[in-house]
Amino acid sequence: MIANSIKLLFTCYTIMLFTRVMGSWFPRFSHTTFMRFVAHYTDPYLNIFKRVIPPIGGMLDISPMIGFFVLRIAEKIVLSFLR
Repeated sequence: MIANSIKLLFTCYTIMLFTRVMGSWFPRFSHTTFMRFVAHYTDPYLNIFKRVIPPIGGMLDISPMIGFFVLRIAEKIVLSFLR
């Protein structure tokens, strides 16, 4: 029961990260209330990786990919402790 709830939280946050990445491709969409809500919860996490890894060539930001990877590892670790 707790493991399923934790998995659901990780899944929801992953969807929010994906929404943030997709929303950044559409500047008009990024100013909506929904995207501001998503950015409020995802940007602090993504900024951790942006500080460590600057955009490649000044344009290609790989911090979301690393963020997804780290989030997935964290999920596996947390769920392994609960099982």
